[in-house]
Amino acid sequence: MAQKINQPSTPVKTNAKPAARNIADAQPVYFVFDKSNYTWLIAAVVVVILGFFLMSGTTDIYNSTKIVIAPLTVLAGFGIGFYAILKKPDTKA
Repeated sequence: MAQKINQPSTPVKTNAKPAARNIADAQPVYFVFDKSNYTWLIAAVVVVILGFFLMSGTTDIYNSTKIVIAPLTVLAGFGIGFYAILKKPDTKA
């Protein structure tokens, strides 16, 4: 069974032109993160990758670099990442 499609009996009037926006009423856009936040975030990713690189390898697993320095480097990278997220962007007003 085919369904009957109901169309409106009178044409629907639409506004052909979009509403004009007043440029003077526009508010300035402030982003959550600033360029410095992204710079800190990239630095955090690099430090974390460096820490995991220091942890890699199969020889001498009890090396002090692999069990002390590399985990501290990864934790420092995560700390830099938290700082990058929580840092307030500079407001230029």
